[in-house]
Amino acid sequence: MAGQGEERKGVAAAIVAQDGRVLLVRRRVAEGQLSWQFPAGTIEPGESAEEAALRETLEETGLVVRAVRRLGERVHPMTVRAMSYSACEVVSGTAIVAAPDELAELAWITHTKIAEYVPYGLFEPMQAHLDQVMA
Repeated sequence: MAGQGEERKGVAAAIVAQDGRVLLVRRRVAEGQLSWQFPAGTIEPGESAEEAALRETLEETGLVVRAVRRLGERVHPMTVRAMSYSACEVVSGTAIVAAPDELAELAWITHTKIAEYVPYGLFEPMQAHLDQVMA
C-alpha cells in the first residue's frame, strides 16, 4: 500500500493478438480474482504507457511487440489501479515465461475461450478490439 505522500504508479497492459489468439499470462501471485491477465506492469518515471507495455511484454514473455493503438484508460474495478491498455502486434520472438519469478505460465487463447480465463469480463474497448481482430 502506498504510504503518505506516495502515489501509486499507473499500470500499462499490452493486448497482443496474433493468428486469431490473444496472449494471456498467469501470475505466480494472483491479485484478488485476477489470475490470468494481459502482460502488464508499472509505468516507470519518464516512460509512456505504451513504452511500459512494450517493456513489460518483453520482460515477462520474451516477445518484442509494437503498440498499434491505445485502447483506453480506466481505474480497474478490482485492483483500483490506474490502467492503460495498448493494442500490440508481435515484431519478433516466441512467447515464453521469461520472468519465472513473476509468471507461472502463459497461453495463447482463442476468442471463444477468453471468458474461461477472464470470467469477470473485459474492459469494453479491449473487448471491441479483440472482437474485431479475432473474428
